[in-house]
Amino acid sequence: MLEKSFEPCDAFIGVNLGTDLSNMPSPTQVVALLKAQNIRQVRLFDADRAMLLALANTGIQVIVSVPNEQLLGIGQSNATAANWVARNVIAHVPATNITSIAVGSEVLTALPNAGPILVSALKFIHSALVAANLDSQIRVSTPHSSSIILDSFPPSQAFFNRTWDPVMVPLLKFLQSTGSYLMLNVYPYYDYMQSNGVIPLDYALFRPLPPTKEAVDANTLLHYTNVFDAVVDAAYFAMSYLNFTNIPIVVTESGWPSKGDSSEPDATLENANTYNSNLIRHVLNNTGTPKHPGIAVSTYIYELYNEDMRPGSVSEKNWGLFDSNGEPVYILHLTGAGTVLANDTTNQTFCVAKDGADRKMLQAALDWACGPGRVDCSPLLQGKPCYEPNNVAAHATYAFNAYFQKMAKSPGTCDFKGVATITTTDPSHSSCIFPGSAGRNRTIVNGTSLAPSSNSTVSGCHSQYIHHVVSFTFTSSVIIGNFRFSAVGKLAFITRFCVPPTGGELRGGQGLRRTYTVGQRAVVSTAP
Repeated sequence: MLEKSFEPCDAFIGVNLGTDLSNMPSPTQVVALLKAQNIRQVRLFDADRAMLLALANTGIQVIVSVPNEQLLGIGQSNATAANWVARNVIAHVPATNITSIAVGSEVLTALPNAGPILVSALKFIHSALVAANLDSQIRVSTPHSSSIILDSFPPSQAFFNRTWDPVMVPLLKFLQSTGSYLMLNVYPYYDYMQSNGVIPLDYALFRPLPPTKEAVDANTLLHYTNVFDAVVDAAYFAMSYLNFTNIPIVVTESGWPSKGDSSEPDATLENANTYNSNLIRHVLNNTGTPKHPGIAVSTYIYELYNEDMRPGSVSEKNWGLFDSNGEPVYILHLTGAGTVLANDTTNQTFCVAKDGADRKMLQAALDWACGPGRVDCSPLLQGKPCYEPNNVAAHATYAFNAYFQKMAKSPGTCDFKGVATITTTDPSHSSCIFPGSAGRNRTIVNGTSLAPSSNSTVSGCHSQYIHHVVSFTFTSSVIIGNFRFSAVGKLAFITRFCVPPTGGELRGGQGLRRTYTVGQRAVVSTAP
């Protein structure tokens, strides 16, 4: 039985490294980011020599790949395969910790004409490793799209597309005989998008579900709380249908895009953050799946960087955890989940104004943060520590960050209609200490400076307020349970503006679009 054949081990989270960036970081910079984020496993889509040299002596475990365009040559020639291994593997080990070779990528769906020689390619690569006495430390496999699994729910009825039985049966025999694993790409985002509303978003994002909302496999009575587990178990059942019950699974790709076009409304920062944060926690706690609880399903997140040069839809370019400059696209919610990618467990993340942002947009966002946002903007008054430099961008940076820290760095609280961005560089300067800055003379609670309560006044303004009634139109959408409630109407509130020093400028920003956050949902309002 599978449970007895598998050796329990700790699951890990790795990342895929795509290189279709207009400003691709150098291999040294890539490795520095991997180290800083405590990423110990990385998958390369090729076997780039410079990258492999940069990874030498780091201990980072590396999957190198045979690109699809080289597959036919390798699958038809043992000598070609041996030359590839000599050049791309033997030349780099043991300094570079190569642990696996991925032969092609989603070959059966992306390059079906190469299907008949796929197993030959794996065997030729493995033979070269045997000759070099490396077969015990380097596994050989090939990543599959989960679309080769048909009728994936309920998982107990799943089976591989029978068209590919002539490939899958010898492939699984090879994996079994060499002690390798099935490489599987699992994308709940696409399952959700293609389900026409059948799959709930919460089920795709690993969000908690009440027992009545869990999916139950009627044949096994196993309960499924997320798409990821259901797909992995479907693969296990599909293998068992072919009488293979002792081959583990490694998920070579999974993730969620942070941006999409109008046809992809759920490709958002918040959903990407939710999915990847929950995925990391789910994998690292060694939960396993309902079919095989406690059996590790190690996973590589797709991907490390946003690839702005990838062809296709907007979402294709926005799967990354980081921009090319190393700044996180969003801050993962990983407190208590270990150290890998836990870039929100330190105090060193800040919200700042974007370079080159529109001045009027900055002014409007600054007005909101220091007014309805209830940020303590007193350090920006003349004579106070953060008054200089006296310009909108600098003052907006302070106000944006104060709000971001006040809201515990929640998703959507560092956007301000696109004029703000997250950075790991502390913007404090001279005697101007920003909220959230570590080791400063201020009270820190869970990495967040104590902010005014909802019923407190903005300190530093004393009695110098102009009470100004502002009426905004608004469109808001709120999700409660499985229902979405939308409303359009008027929102009136009293804003408190500090009276500036003599000769200063009263900042009102009326008539400008302004973005603010209610809970974790962005609301855009326009003054009439």
